[in-house]
Amino acid sequence: MTTVGFLYPGHFADDDFPRMEVILDTTIRLVVNRTEPGEDDRRAETLRQRGAPERLAAGVEELRRAGAESVVWASTGASLVYGWEGAHQQSTALARAAGLPASSTSLAFVHAVRALGAARVAVAAPYTEEIAGLFGDFLAAAGVEVVAVRGGGVTSAAAAAGWGLDRLKELAVAADRPDAEAVLLPDNAVHTAAHVRDLEELLAKPVLTANQVAVYEALRLARRRTWAPQLGTLFATREAPPAPVGK
Repeated sequence: MTTVGFLYPGHFADDDFPRMEVILDTTIRLVVNRTEPGEDDRRAETLRQRGAPERLAAGVEELRRAGAESVVWASTGASLVYGWEGAHQQSTALARAAGLPASSTSLAFVHAVRALGAARVAVAAPYTEEIAGLFGDFLAAAGVEVVAVRGGGVTSAAAAAGWGLDRLKELAVAADRPDAEAVLLPDNAVHTAAHVRDLEELLAKPVLTANQVAVYEALRLARRRTWAPQLGTLFATREAPPAPVGK
C-alpha cells in the first residue's frame, strides 16, 4: 500500500481526491487533510496568508498518523503567489514540518510539464487575469514557454467549485493555441478529475489540471509507479515517474 497526503484549503473540490483514488491502483491511498482557508477571495495577499508556513505545518500531523509517504500542498494559487524561489522555500518548510518529501501544486505543474516533454504551454486559469498572469510568470521562471494566458475572472473558490465541464471547455478553447503542446488549468477549487479525458479529446493535446497534477506529484515523491489513462496523458504511461527535479 502506498499512502500519500494532501493539505487542501477548505472543501470546495476535495471530492476530486476520492474520485481519483477509485481510478488509481487499488494499493494507492490518497489522504486529504483540510486546512483552514481563511477569507474566500483570490487576492494575492489573501493567497499568501493561506499558504503561510505555520498554517501548513499545523495540518501535517494527521497525515503523518495516516502513514503518508509524501505530502503536497493542494493549492496552486497559495503557492504560485510566492514566486518560483518562494514556492521552493514553502515546500522545503513543509517538508521539515512533516518530516516527509513535500511539494505544492504550482511546482507539480512544472514537473508534470517536464514529464510530458512539453516545451510550450497555454494557461486556462479560472482565476482573475492578475492571478492567471502570475501563474504564467511562475512557469516562465521555471523555464516553461507560455504562449497564451487566459483568466476566467473567478474571484472566490466557492464560485470556482460551481464550474462544470462546459465552462471548462469554453475557457480551455479560448486559451489554446496551435503551438501549445499542452493546456494547463490551475485551480484546485475546480472539479476536474472526471473531465480530463473529455478536455483532451476536445483539444487533441494533453491537459493538466490542478488536482490531477497534485496527485501525480505526491506519487512521484513517493516513487510510486502507476497507470491510469482515465486521468489523462500524464497518467497514460507505464514508465516510472521521473526522478525528483530541482530548481
